[in-house]
Amino acid sequence: MKVEIYSDIACPWCFIGKRRFEQALDLFPRKDEVEVVFRPYQLVPDAPEQASPHRAWLAERYGPQSVAMDARVAELGKAEGIDYDFDTALHVNTFLAHRLLHLAETEYGARTQVALKESLLTAHFSDGVDVGDREQLTRIAVAAGLDRDRVAGYLAGDEGTAEVRAQLAEARALGITAVPTFVFEGRWAVQGGQEASTFLRVLEQVAAETAEAAEQHGQDRQTGPADADAACADGACAV
Repeated sequence: MKVEIYSDIACPWCFIGKRRFEQALDLFPRKDEVEVVFRPYQLVPDAPEQASPHRAWLAERYGPQSVAMDARVAELGKAEGIDYDFDTALHVNTFLAHRLLHLAETEYGARTQVALKESLLTAHFSDGVDVGDREQLTRIAVAAGLDRDRVAGYLAGDEGTAEVRAQLAEARALGITAVPTFVFEGRWAVQGGQEASTFLRVLEQVAAETAEAAEQHGQDRQTGPADADAACADGACAV
């Protein structure tokens, strides 16, 4: 089973959603058969490349309620083992970091990409790191197992730019307007940082659906796209 997670490094709910999904995956009997890949999405595609304080940016965008927004997310994060530090977090464009995640997936594999994603989220939300800075990104990538020279050269050029832009366009074509969005087998989608129990039900449902489809195919029956109504149980809806 392949799960593609559309996510942004600057999205606090993406961090919560990642942790909850991983909890569900740990309880899923066929965990070893699941491939998890992160796909790019930018909540603020026109964010500046020069970092600035997160608090100031959020207050400008949402006004006085921004403090309560951060406080709520921070409280929910504690339950997932996440230490949000919004006082030191920085607002910056995440495109460069998405390029780095693309490199990790294509040259090192999905598991390395997942580890790098965790490191980037932690750096951004807990450590006050500028995830738009090439030197900082290189340091994080090396710690995740990537080659220093390869990363430095990659980030200095424009490799991966066209591919990441194409994936961002694909997200728009799929109708994804919020993150995190979890797409299972390219057919079913779950939006938001759902509870682990919800993700587990979806994993079980998709596994059952795909097993049934494989059985029907083996019996030379015609199979078509999943029925949208049938696929919308337990929060999982067809893309």
